[in-house]
Amino acid sequence: MGKVRTEVVKRTARDLLSRYPDRFTMDFEENKRAVSELVVFKTKRLRNKVAGYITSLKKSEARRAAKAAEAPAEPQPAA
Repeated sequence: MGKVRTEVVKRTARDLLSRYPDRFTMDFEENKRAVSELVVFKTKRLRNKVAGYITSLKKSEARRAAKAAEAPAEPQPAA
């Protein structure tokens, strides 16, 4: 089974990504610093979970873009 992330982590990460898409990269350390500047968390653990989830989202977004770029568009068959 995969790792379970709470709704707070997911919601916060998606919200930050939608508000500040250029502030985040695929590097966890940079994302951790950006999250610290943007949001005040009570614990380092929560900050790190949000930064890690953002990193995961950015990596999957990059994989999806690479896959779309390498796959040529197939012609649609005439009906």
